[in-house]
Amino acid sequence: MYHSKISGLGYYVPDNIVTNNDLAQKMDTNDEWIQERTGIQERRHIIRGEDTTTSMGVKAAKIAIERSGVVKEDIDFVIFATLSPDYYFPGPGVLVQRDLGLRTVGALDVRNQCSGFVYAISIADQYIKTGMYKNVLVIGSELHSTGLDMTTRGRGVSVIFGDGAGAAVLSREEDLSKGILSTHLHSEGQHAEELSLIAPGMGKRWVTDIIADNDPNDESYYPYMNGQFVFKNAVVRFSEVINEGLQANNLQVSDITMLVPHQANLRISQFIQQKFRLTDDQVFNNIQKYGNTTAASIPIALTEAWEQGKIKSGDLVVLAAFGSGFTWGSVIIRW
Repeated sequence: MYHSKISGLGYYVPDNIVTNNDLAQKMDTNDEWIQERTGIQERRHIIRGEDTTTSMGVKAAKIAIERSGVVKEDIDFVIFATLSPDYYFPGPGVLVQRDLGLRTVGALDVRNQCSGFVYAISIADQYIKTGMYKNVLVIGSELHSTGLDMTTRGRGVSVIFGDGAGAAVLSREEDLSKGILSTHLHSEGQHAEELSLIAPGMGKRWVTDIIADNDPNDESYYPYMNGQFVFKNAVVRFSEVINEGLQANNLQVSDITMLVPHQANLRISQFIQQKFRLTDDQVFNNIQKYGNTTAASIPIALTEAWEQGKIKSGDLVVLAAFGSGFTWGSVIIRW
């Protein structure tokens, strides 16, 4: 039995900065309203033709691989987490395998939205722990901007999301006191429609239905979120799954060096910080700059925290996420 460790991290965000005031030119909103409810000041949106979900993932992956100390020929498996694939099928995992020029290794796509990177890390960890693989490339990448309703009708959701990608290389670690100590995953599908994008989907509205109806008021292919319901559930599940991870490893809240939560809403992160009585130095947030990048948010934030020297060898790092599905999870890491 082995442990897995994060041997390399990287992220990529588009150069195009979209401020709250920029959005106010397109819809009835303002900077104060957005910051008060979400904490977001700006986000990144791609310029069409310059980036895709896959290309952003590839750019982040190249940095992570270079920092990991392994070469691309050493990558044994690819796991790609996203809700915004380039194509309905195939998924972006195989596109990354192609675009990075990897060997004909397996490629797996994870569709768990906000908790996608946590789920992907958990899968990679199991492969490495059992000895099947030595180095697994894990990517979280999202392109939201081209699929949002950028009018007043969609402002409750569209102001929240941004584009970007983050990546990690997980490698075999023989020292069982280091690396990923445990992962914890949950779901509650009875609330699936409270945060969802219904169409196009084979179950209710496929492309042929949308075209046939040609209804300009059809909102089924835009994201829907019951914001207050999601918030109330998020703060409960975040707390539960963080505690679950700590208890599984006989750790206390005081042992946490750095908590990197999914960047869904700054108010959620602040609520969790206050509940656990963590200092500002123990929680890393960057939603102010990038908005909610869903599966990309944790790897982007984790990379920035590491780059800024906030995570060092021996530190206890906790990753936690909650989102659409409802799905949630945590990862406990001894760096």
